[in-house]
Amino acid sequence: MAKEFQVTYDCADPGAQAEFWAQALGYRVQPGGSADWAAISDPDGKGPRLYFQKVQEAKTAAKNRLHLDVRSAPGLKGDERMAVLEVEAARLEALGAKRLYRLESDEVNEGIIVMTDPEENIFCLD
Repeated sequence: MAKEFQVTYDCADPGAQAEFWAQALGYRVQPGGSADWAAISDPDGKGPRLYFQKVQEAKTAAKNRLHLDVRSAPGLKGDERMAVLEVEAARLEALGAKRLYRLESDEVNEGIIVMTDPEENIFCLD
């Protein structure tokens, strides 16, 4: 039987991270957070819970070893796919994300846009 899991982020500002990711994913901020932690969950109960915990040390690595792929254009291909990803990238930039680069599709992979959240954690619009 599969296990439930949550994704935990170490961060400087759990509340701000929770707000960003809740808006990015269509999740809801869970009540009861504090200056030290916050959590968000899928209102439909399908996706994993994301938990944000405050840590004192700053992020040191430029590249995450684990990142989220935000599925914004599943099933779409080519120009239509990239147009949808561009609209989503603009929405997330307005929330505080930063665009790093865009990868065009090739024989194996569809195009994606690589971004960072407000605390510079890398994620992909897929």
